[in-house]
Amino acid sequence: MTPNWESEFTHLYDRCVDSMRFTAFLMCGNWHEAEDVLQSAFLKLYLAQPDLADRSGMEAYLHQIVVRTFIAERRRVRWRREKLTDAPPESLVVSPGAEDGLVVWEALSSMPARQRAVLVLRYWNDMSVEDVAATLGCSTGTVKSQSSKGLETLRRKLGPEFARSRLEA
Repeated sequence: MTPNWESEFTHLYDRCVDSMRFTAFLMCGNWHEAEDVLQSAFLKLYLAQPDLADRSGMEAYLHQIVVRTFIAERRRVRWRREKLTDAPPESLVVSPGAEDGLVVWEALSSMPARQRAVLVLRYWNDMSVEDVAATLGCSTGTVKSQSSKGLETLRRKLGPEFARSRLEA
């Protein structure tokens, strides 16, 4: 590893860690798993240094690694020592209006990993269809169909009363 790569990597980490952690959290559903995905992604990027001839667009490449690491973790069937439960060990602090976010979050967390990744990248990170396709390594048509299916799934899970009650408020 060259000293130049060390400083570039440190600068990239400092610049991107918070946004990448939050993106991982939105996809994973809990901070601990998000932190694991994020650490794996940064490690993969660090170890890929010898193969990186062009270092422009490192943030987009890191985004791609985070999403692909998340999807790979979801696909992997592995034994876990920890048992995930619906009840967190600590109490939640709910701010006014946060109930809607919790309801949407619950619906989003029950969706398939790829649909969730598309929705998070498209609508939370405000990425274009083309950028999401490049990040996920798929076609723009796949992103559009996954977006459509994901939004339909959210609407079905949330029910018609959810949208109607939010429009009246």
